[in-house]
Amino acid sequence: MSDEGLLGRRTEGEALERLLTQARSGAGQVLVLRGEAGIGKTALLDQVSTRASGFRVARAAGVESESAFPYAGLHQLCVPFLDRLDRLPAPQREALGTAFGMAAGPRPTRFMVGLAVLTLLAEVADEQPLVCLVDDAQWLDSMSSAVLGFVARRLLAERIALVFVLRETNDYLDGLPELFVRGLDDGDARALLESVIKGPVDGRVRDRIVAEARGNPLALLELPRAWTVAELADGLDAEPLTSRIEAGFARQIAPLPADTRLLMLTAAAEPLGDATLLWQAAGLLGLGADPAAAALGTGLIEFGARVRFRHPLVRSAVYRSASAVDRLRVHRALADVTDPAIDPDRRAWHRAQGTAAPDEEVAAGLENTAGRAQARGGLLAAAAFLEQAAVLTPEPGRRAARELAAARAKRDAGALDASLRLLSAVEAGPPDERRSAQVEHLRGHIAFDRRRVADAAPLLFSAARRLAPSDPELARETHLEALSAAIWAGTPLADAARTAPPARTPACALDLVLDALTTRITSGYAQAVPLMTRALDELRAFKVGAEDVSRAPWLFGNRAGGIVATEMWDFDTRRAFAQQQVRMARDAGALVQLQFALNFLADNELLAGEPAAAQALIEEDQRISEVTGTPPVGYAVLLQAAYRGEDVATRARAEAVAAGQGRLAVIADWTAAILHNGLGRHDLARDAALRVPDSLVYSCLITSELAEAASRTGDTALVSQALQRSSDWVDTPWSLGVKARLRALNGDPAAFAESISHFEQTALRGELGRAHLLHGEWLRREGQRVEAREHLRTAHETLVASGMPTFAERAFRELQATGETARKRTAEPTDELTAQEYQIARLAREGYSNPEIGTRLFISPRTVEWHLRKVFGKVGVTSRRQLRDARF
Repeated sequence: MSDEGLLGRRTEGEALERLLTQARSGAGQVLVLRGEAGIGKTALLDQVSTRASGFRVARAAGVESESAFPYAGLHQLCVPFLDRLDRLPAPQREALGTAFGMAAGPRPTRFMVGLAVLTLLAEVADEQPLVCLVDDAQWLDSMSSAVLGFVARRLLAERIALVFVLRETNDYLDGLPELFVRGLDDGDARALLESVIKGPVDGRVRDRIVAEARGNPLALLELPRAWTVAELADGLDAEPLTSRIEAGFARQIAPLPADTRLLMLTAAAEPLGDATLLWQAAGLLGLGADPAAAALGTGLIEFGARVRFRHPLVRSAVYRSASAVDRLRVHRALADVTDPAIDPDRRAWHRAQGTAAPDEEVAAGLENTAGRAQARGGLLAAAAFLEQAAVLTPEPGRRAARELAAARAKRDAGALDASLRLLSAVEAGPPDERRSAQVEHLRGHIAFDRRRVADAAPLLFSAARRLAPSDPELARETHLEALSAAIWAGTPLADAARTAPPARTPACALDLVLDALTTRITSGYAQAVPLMTRALDELRAFKVGAEDVSRAPWLFGNRAGGIVATEMWDFDTRRAFAQQQVRMARDAGALVQLQFALNFLADNELLAGEPAAAQALIEEDQRISEVTGTPPVGYAVLLQAAYRGEDVATRARAEAVAAGQGRLAVIADWTAAILHNGLGRHDLARDAALRVPDSLVYSCLITSELAEAASRTGDTALVSQALQRSSDWVDTPWSLGVKARLRALNGDPAAFAESISHFEQTALRGELGRAHLLHGEWLRREGQRVEAREHLRTAHETLVASGMPTFAERAFRELQATGETARKRTAEPTDELTAQEYQIARLAREGYSNPEIGTRLFISPRTVEWHLRKVFGKVGVTSRRQLRDARF
């Protein structure tokens, strides 16, 4: 791509030419052109459009006044391709149709909408390479930004180039490959200036213009038109360049007739550029016979089927230079000509912009718009509409209720600081005990989201007490949340557990979980088993909907339901609950809750010996953290590091104690015991295990680590105590495997084989490998070398595959001690698979099609196919059929 017609843009032109060349060859490309207003970014987009030979070109642009409407920018980009909507898989088709208001369906998530857009664009690109150009991306609505950022990060094997123009930061697009567009050098700046100056100009003035413009092409073009020679000679350094350019446009507008200025203001206030609406509104405003003529003479605006300003700064100059009275008039006129049946949301927005005083009817219209935005997945947009509705609400109590609803929407979208600011406004409203309890409830949730569990527990306990008289059902649920927060804080539980509000009749799943935990805390394990059994049965049968997303962490996550499943030694249910929680949080777009869910599932995948699947989940937690600004949950990293032989537990424990996160400190001690047992530092493993207090879940999980460490340090009393601790446990393959191990370590060697047999019935591949390791070590010490080798070889292979290299190293050393010349297995060809390749290979082996795999992993079918080709090469197969028998 040459820089013909664009002075000084050779470097940018060459970069964009490379982008098109690579996209044409099937390597998806993304580029953000970043720079100040007027620097020439849009001109570069135009150049891409002109030079994209063989490409189909799609364009969209952010408009400042449209940034409140969810998916507005995305719709611009996708509308030419919506005739292909029926080619998408049903969940994607439903999500995108709902997001665009074309169909009624469950609230879509940004993930599913993003996948639908990716698949749609990939369909188009299969027919012809596609270049998507997005101008003024800083003004995209948040949902469009989120979806396009999602798509941009997943372009890999598609013939698609995606180019954004960005003036300011955009959280969803930051971090993408970018090219900073800088000002022209003096030579090119002077050449551009010469092209617009007619007649002789004093050299000092010319130099002044070049100096003031700082290489900005728009400034070079506009300053000579907008400012007098005397003003330019005096200098304008005190004012920012963008403001000077905008002020220059305002100067050109000021002398125009009043009707012309009002027409231009109407065009500036109508973000769609809809000429029909413009002329209808002009008629209502009673404008003169031809108000457009003078506007056209300025060259600042074009009237056609669409109304276009020469530059976005012209639009803002027109709007900001108008009087408040005129802006109100224009928005009222636009509201009146907008069809409430076709576009109720835009009509409600114009009515709000045209209203200066509180008005319940207008506020109610905005509240309805917020509901529709939320139904389409636009949580932040819904919150913005609710905030604006609150401002226009005359009755104080109603205003506070709308502010509270806005705060909830912001929290669900991950905007925690904004949610807290709104809660302060709610508390300034008229006294209302139920609403105050709801505020306290939401503050408790936000404290938990921020990992401030010591603050969350008292807030939630207090909210539960206050809610009991008016909403017993919510009070029970809040008490369960409070109890879970107290568990994570590591605070004393017995007294708090006894204060639960009475259960309903008949009891629901949540009641049973709460009663099971309460009994476990106050009366002990044996007494709680019947209740825990019933609670798990009820939870397995529980039918969940999108509206249950906020309950998922408590029903299925590692805060309540997951705790009960672990206490009952039911790994399959524990893992299924984790998968359910991830699915619900992902489907609802509840990103902060999704972070917790991803860690719970990653923890289960690590226990199941699936390190690549766990790594993918951990990486997703980190990516969400980057997008939302909330810290990674990160507790699954502790177990991952322990298995790898990396000590992150020591620092994590110190930080957890300092932050009042008692549960995290317990997890750190549990994983430290695993770490040191793997490294053969059994004295340190014993000490870490002894630090784990009597606590839910980890009293059970630490028992095996304590027994193994104590048996190697000669602490036979501790081994015996560990065995005694297991006497009340229910019998499942998991618990029976651990119990047999404990008996073996207490001197019953026949129990080693029994332990292996039980673990073979579970998905706990790492535990199975460790069972073989312990048996092989015992056999070798007893001089039974031949028998030991079989178990040690199995242990070594299983532990390497399970992502537990330190335990595998123990098995390798023992094999050498038996006299076998063992080859250390650290890397098979399949070990080279990335986390994503591993997931794709596993799903393909299970029989999922490329579109089905793409839906599960949020990538396009073409990208799945590209990854599978790499998987086949690494694993050494040529077909899916062969993949079924491959080891990875």
